[in-house]
Amino acid sequence: MSIPLKFRPDGTFTIVQFTDLHVGGGKDEEDARTLALTERIIEAEQPDLIVYSGDMLYGKEVEQPIAVLRRIAAVPERRQVPFAVIFGNHDAESSATREQLLEGIAACRLSISESGPMDIHGVGNYSLTVKSSADSSDAALLYLFDSGDMAPASIGGYAWIRPDQVDWYRRESLRYHQQNGSPLPSLAFFHIPIPEYKEAWESGQASGIRHEAVCCPRLNSGLFTAMAEKGDVMGAFAGHDHDNDYVGVLHGIRLGYGRVTGYGGYGTLQRGARVIRLLEGQHRFQTWIRLDDGSVARYEHSV
Repeated sequence: MSIPLKFRPDGTFTIVQFTDLHVGGGKDEEDARTLALTERIIEAEQPDLIVYSGDMLYGKEVEQPIAVLRRIAAVPERRQVPFAVIFGNHDAESSATREQLLEGIAACRLSISESGPMDIHGVGNYSLTVKSSADSSDAALLYLFDSGDMAPASIGGYAWIRPDQVDWYRRESLRYHQQNGSPLPSLAFFHIPIPEYKEAWESGQASGIRHEAVCCPRLNSGLFTAMAEKGDVMGAFAGHDHDNDYVGVLHGIRLGYGRVTGYGGYGTLQRGARVIRLLEGQHRFQTWIRLDDGSVARYEHSV
């Protein structure tokens, strides 16, 4: 379904990133707490868009994955907020494939999720434009990537964003550049952090919490290099590592984590969500974390 995304008259566009909900593992009380938290955060932040950045489902323990996914989606539907989905390494571990999961939420009125090109790796590589507050011109751009699940056994560890996906990003970036006369201020979302997250933490311009090692792929397929060369992506946001929430700056791009949202997964961090506010006409954004007690955590990280 085509739902236009648009800057507000005050020049802001607010995104709430929910990540690692891990719903559906048979722990009804934890699931209820997780979904109630998403509703409270939506009420508090009044976002223009919600991004679910993977591992919405509790993997192999989910008996009815599509039904659980629709239960998650019922929260933004009830709150009248458009939402976009990308998958993590656990979502398709049950009885439904990525394709089936995406089809399962296609009927949701406010879903703007897309399967993306069929001739590249992954399900859910797509871009979303945010229109100007004044007219229908493009003012900002969001890239969403399927970062896969596990690497082949011969390599081990987690999957990587494949070169054909990076090529797709380059083409999309060029297309919007040509259409608009200059690169659009952009953000990227994927579930598994890319290898540069390690360097971003060590850059001296990182702030937030790092309580576990960066669980990134062992191979580097060049997505960060492509983003740096194209000059449109201001920041990229991942999930996956429940005990990290930091944002670091590397070559002018902010690489950040969301805040783990679900009570059913591992980790000691207080549950919450990352909030990102785009500013129309500016190549910068504001970001903070809304916690489950209603408080806000703000970390300083300059570009």
